[in-house]
Amino acid sequence: MKTKISILVIIAGLLLGFTKYEAAKVSKIEKGMIKVAIFYSQEEGSTFDLDYYTKKHMPMAAGLFGEKLKAMVIDKGLGGGAPGSEAPYVAIGYFYFADLATCQSEMSTHGETLRADVPNYTNIKPMLQISEVVRVD
Repeated sequence: MKTKISILVIIAGLLLGFTKYEAAKVSKIEKGMIKVAIFYSQEEGSTFDLDYYTKKHMPMAAGLFGEKLKAMVIDKGLGGGAPGSEAPYVAIGYFYFADLATCQSEMSTHGETLRADVPNYTNIKPMLQISEVVRVD
């Protein structure tokens, strides 16, 4: 009986250890990183396939950028500043890179491929902003 319990404890420890290891691999957003924000404005007559964007487009981008991409975030617009008002953006996507040179290199290398995929999920012209992360709490 003790042997069975010991084996179960070892297996549980290994499983929890693997889970902890996977969580530790997730990149952290840090001060000084470069953030590319891609805004999709809420426009009359516009279409946006959030399912395609989250399951195909952004994972494709992450695959193209590889390890140079430090983090990726997707926001879905729910509302504006006033109660009951419409969100100004349907969605906002974010890419985080270690530095500006890497960001510019990756965007130059893969930008055309990513732009070519935009009609597959929206008729909105995306607006980009490149920023430096100045504070993370």
